[in-house]
Amino acid sequence: MRQPESSAPADTAARNPHPSGSPPLLQVAHISKSYRTYRSELLRVASWFGYPARPREEQHVLDDVSFSVQPGETVGIVGQNGAGKSTLLKIICGTLKATGGEIRIAGRISAILELGMGFHPDLTGRQNVYHSAGLMGFSREQIDRVIDTVAAFAEIGDYFDQPVRTYSSGMQMRVAFAVATMYRPEVLVIDEALSVGDAYFQHKSFSRIRDFQKEGTTLLIVSHDRAAIQGICSRALLLDAGRVLRDGPPEEVMDYYNALIADKDNRRIDQKILADGKTQTVSGSGEVVIDQVVLSDSDGNPLDTARVGQEALLTIRLRAVSDVSELVVGFMIRDRLGLDVYGTNSFYLDRVVHDVRQQSILTYRYRFPVNLGIGSYAITVAAHCDYSHVAGNYQWLDRAVVFKVVNVSKAEFAGLAWLPVAVDVHVGD
Repeated sequence: MRQPESSAPADTAARNPHPSGSPPLLQVAHISKSYRTYRSELLRVASWFGYPARPREEQHVLDDVSFSVQPGETVGIVGQNGAGKSTLLKIICGTLKATGGEIRIAGRISAILELGMGFHPDLTGRQNVYHSAGLMGFSREQIDRVIDTVAAFAEIGDYFDQPVRTYSSGMQMRVAFAVATMYRPEVLVIDEALSVGDAYFQHKSFSRIRDFQKEGTTLLIVSHDRAAIQGICSRALLLDAGRVLRDGPPEEVMDYYNALIADKDNRRIDQKILADGKTQTVSGSGEVVIDQVVLSDSDGNPLDTARVGQEALLTIRLRAVSDVSELVVGFMIRDRLGLDVYGTNSFYLDRVVHDVRQQSILTYRYRFPVNLGIGSYAITVAAHCDYSHVAGNYQWLDRAVVFKVVNVSKAEFAGLAWLPVAVDVHVGD
């Protein structure tokens, strides 16, 4: 592996943004991965040397996966369990060999794949840092230069010099992340590892990731966390059964993924481009359809621009196409990045309707104060059974309503939520 002599420690790395129009930093070309079972080990070994041994069984994990990543891009990889996400990352990092295809990487890659991967349980955290960083291609001198920084970032105190077998999973993740990011890599790969850590260290880790982004690092991250994918990624890939099903803006891909995981036997997923250029995703079995969604003020006037704290009315009109035993209707407010701000439904509000007959018309009216920060928001509406659309999705309608929020009468504030804060100040003894 190439020695990364030019890299700088994470806390002092010079900014080096990649120019636009540069060639791909990562090229994944027609990657496939299969696991084969033979009638005997002898036939398996013979197949390594070109003998035409026919496998008894062949399981395809990845099938003709191709994509490229530009310098400085942050790409989220999502998909259901068994979709091939972790296998793909292992092939990219070189810890697993592909059955077919080719990977080209122009730069040093750091990875956090499996928790504690490469750590020896009987070695201390400090000893494992030297061992793991050595495998990554760093010299002892380079590791000596930043070992104190690694220990300080991990924040596990005296445990840093204790055997790793005494660590909790969160402590292992802290050391693994600190090692992987002790020098800024050209490519950083993370496979769900950060989900193990505590909230404090997750915030600290994502802060370092954002610093790397500003400095030009390319990031590949596997996560089921919609907020993480949409909050830091410029692009998302959706893997399904070993193939790339979607490749595009994170909000669009995550909306499609959300529809994909709901009621797989009866799903129908449609996407269309709206007038504002955003993609709207509609999914569901169609047993109940959403005919109309209107956001209005308390007097019933359409509301496309709301004032902070203003009372709003969300009216949802639905029609039952067939009989359903249970109906739950809800909504979710999302910000301009597609991140969830607030959501509820009639299950949580104890307003579930049972035994809905075909051709029934139902109207739901939700009243709420627009206690939101200045900005643009979209409302997603859903009709389903049970507390979540995953069990039985009749219809899910993203971006049913788009509206803006302005501040006319409240004191200036920052953020996505307005809170009626009062302050008392006492001066003196």
